[in-house]
Amino acid sequence: MRNSNEAGLEGWGLPAWQDYWELGKPRVVLVMLVCALVGMALAVPTLPPLDKAVLGLLGIGMAAMGAAAFNHLLDRRLDRLMLRTSSRPVAEGRLGGLQAAAYASVMSIAGITLLWVEVNPLTAWLTLASLLGYALVYTGFLKRVTPQNITIGGLAGAAPPLLGWTAITGQVHPNALLLVLIIFAWTPPHFWALAIYKREEYAKAGVPMLPVTHGEDFARLQVWLYTWLTVAVTLLPFVTGMSGWIYLAGILVLNLRFLYWNWKVWKGQDLATPLASFWFSIRYILLLFLFLLVDHYASLMF
Repeated sequence: MRNSNEAGLEGWGLPAWQDYWELGKPRVVLVMLVCALVGMALAVPTLPPLDKAVLGLLGIGMAAMGAAAFNHLLDRRLDRLMLRTSSRPVAEGRLGGLQAAAYASVMSIAGITLLWVEVNPLTAWLTLASLLGYALVYTGFLKRVTPQNITIGGLAGAAPPLLGWTAITGQVHPNALLLVLIIFAWTPPHFWALAIYKREEYAKAGVPMLPVTHGEDFARLQVWLYTWLTVAVTLLPFVTGMSGWIYLAGILVLNLRFLYWNWKVWKGQDLATPLASFWFSIRYILLLFLFLLVDHYASLMF
């Protein structure tokens, strides 16, 4: 329940600031910024320049929140049909379409401009491409027409470590692309596990997620197969010499746990396991990048 002051502001057409905060999907953006920060750290042998890091994260974060707001705006009809998203500020009517569009535009333009002026044009262009890929290509098109929406559209969500890398160096490096590949491979088993759990809601909303179009058993198999692809890709930093033994030890443990959960998704028929796998996969990707970071700085000390 909101307090009387907030209710009064809403009565005058001024929604509570929490609605605008929620519009930017701050928890999702935080995970993206962690990945971008690791990209920054891995881009240089020592600590990245503080000014570039702060301004880069600020610009990337603002643009990401703008893209998230566009997602709320474009998905408002679908969000109303799904329990998971029905309480979002635009779907529930706490923010109007014009307000959401203004917020999304201001945040996006401000973030891209900051990156262009204070960081470098390459990062600004790549961030803009990521924003358009998520807000328009994925949300506006792919999500509504193909069960491979997550696979194809996942490239936009995989960009943060590349953006962090280019923010510091101004260059695209193979190691940065490898970080993108890790997130790209991880995204399908991560999100399809949630899609299995929310299958009925996606079906009701008419969203062609894989469990809706091809059945739950097929989706469970795809989660299992993409898990093995993720395991293979996450070994590449060690194989290519990008990281060392600390990362290898950490990722082997994480992958065993990842395989355990998604084996249960494949073999099980309950809905609790896909949800548990989804939540573990978030911890998985954060810990993976933490191991990369620890390994990177440990190699400088010894």
